[in-house]
Amino acid sequence: MATTTYDGSNIPADYQPSPTSSGARNINARDGEIHPGEIAVGVVIGRASEYFDFFVYAIASVLVFPSLFFPFDDRLTATLYSFVIFSFAFIARPFGTVFFMWIQRRFSREGKLTGALFLLGISTVGIAFLPSFADAGTTAIVLLALFRIGQGLAQGGSWDGLPSLLALNAPQNKRGWYAMLGQLGAPAGFMVAAGIFAYMIASVSTLDFLDWGWRFPFFVAFAINVVALFARLRLVSTPEYSRLLDERELEPVSLGELSHTQGRNVIIGALAALASYALFHLVTVFPLSWVQLYSTRAVDSFLWLQFWGAGVALLGTIASGMIADRFGRRTTLGTLAALIAVFSGFVPTLMQGGESGQNIFIIVGFALLGLSYGQAAGAVTANFAPRHRYTGAALTSDLAWLVGAAFAPLVALGLSAHYGLGYVSLYLLSGAVASLAALSVNRALEIRD
Repeated sequence: MATTTYDGSNIPADYQPSPTSSGARNINARDGEIHPGEIAVGVVIGRASEYFDFFVYAIASVLVFPSLFFPFDDRLTATLYSFVIFSFAFIARPFGTVFFMWIQRRFSREGKLTGALFLLGISTVGIAFLPSFADAGTTAIVLLALFRIGQGLAQGGSWDGLPSLLALNAPQNKRGWYAMLGQLGAPAGFMVAAGIFAYMIASVSTLDFLDWGWRFPFFVAFAINVVALFARLRLVSTPEYSRLLDERELEPVSLGELSHTQGRNVIIGALAALASYALFHLVTVFPLSWVQLYSTRAVDSFLWLQFWGAGVALLGTIASGMIADRFGRRTTLGTLAALIAVFSGFVPTLMQGGESGQNIFIIVGFALLGLSYGQAAGAVTANFAPRHRYTGAALTSDLAWLVGAAFAPLVALGLSAHYGLGYVSLYLLSGAVASLAALSVNRALEIRD
């Protein structure tokens, strides 16, 4: 008896696939080997989906949530309230990492990713169905905060170890190139999110946008995350990937062990990328809020400007891989931190310079972001011993987001509103100085060790 396959061909009933056959559990491997390019596919899929989800919420926290959930206060205060809840995901993220790694140690890698998938889906689609403050009062605000925390916990739990696996398996002279691949998700995700919101704002009335139009991107984000996480789950559950992850000792360790043996590297790694993560929100979320509050410029046109700025960042991210392979990742990150420090001095002049000044701020800012962020993830994770790299890389990223980016929109908007844009310059400058200091300490520790 024969079985009909999906393409209409027949196979014998007693057929047994060979170890090298192409199937669901080895489609990404060739002769039992996994190449860096194949790992990179999983990294890009995972990061692009996460960043799209991230920016959908970020843009909504500026354009929708202040009026929908905080209509009882003025626009500035309502936006600041919205940014407080925006930060909750970054606060929750390291807790999600620790909790879901416990799930992995107790059950399995697949169990961890499935749990993260379930929580992320519930949290994202839950936001799309939220009632407004006018309909549900403070219950709506509480639900928004809970779903935002759920997103943060799930993003921490979605760590699959593929970026670390990619770094360990990339050719020695191409590690900068492979390190930047996962970072492409940030500008790509922002471009899609900004484009969708700009289109919705231009296509429907303000009332319709605040009623139902803003919910559509969250449904898209939910669908993309489900598909992407299932793709990653299918990838990391194959025998070839499991074997390679085991060989590289990419398994979770306890928080106590990591803190005792690798605490120094976690702190240095988080601070080394601080300039990139601070700039991240100072060219995306903060200027959008500032323009909406203090400029007559149309929001949809500014979103399209940021869309093209993200395209520049995409090219900068790609260029960072070639630059890092030529000059070194730490040197690249340090040089860009110095350039970001210089750029910070022009924030007031450019943001208050009309449309031309704002255009320059966005394009130059996104260019620096792409060049620096392209190497932010892999510059210091090489310090971790193989046994600690899986957990160390995840928590380093979590802390970098928490320290550098979580409160950047809140602090920048609050400072600029009450004291002037010059204090935003100081805020960004402090991040650049912290990055340079951490990279210097890391170099000194390498020499001493």
